[in-house]
Amino acid sequence: MTRSAVAFLVFVGVPLFTGFAGSTVTDDAVNTWYREIQKPWWTPPDWIFPVVWTSLFLMMGVGAWRVWRQAGFVEARTALTLFAAQLALNFTWSALFFGLQKPGAALVEIFVLIAAVAGTIAAFARHDSSAAWLLAPYLAWISFAAVLNGSIWWMN
Repeated sequence: MTRSAVAFLVFVGVPLFTGFAGSTVTDDAVNTWYREIQKPWWTPPDWIFPVVWTSLFLMMGVGAWRVWRQAGFVEARTALTLFAAQLALNFTWSALFFGLQKPGAALVEIFVLIAAVAGTIAAFARHDSSAAWLLAPYLAWISFAAVLNGSIWWMN
């Protein structure tokens, strides 16, 4: 297997692992607390979340791999550091919202996540415009999630 293929598997695997780790925090709450709280009528059905998140994590990984392939770790250090930071923030949101059941704290945190993703997109764009565009659906989804999070916080 080539170095690029191994790197591809790592770059795709890290976001998928982050999603898996986040799901371990959310699983119990999704089946208990989340079912019982009030949500707006436009809340997506539960089955949509794993489909969307898996797609987004795959696109994130491909984007990061493209940046690495184009620029390497040294030249793309800022972009890849921002990428890692936004993954950590992504997990933290799950821990706050579902794990600790603190939608207010999660709402504050998701705005930090949005800023980190926007910064990652800008940093990716300096190396590979396609990589930056691969993160655009993620930014759209977490922006929607912020509105949903805020609505849930307000209603409960």
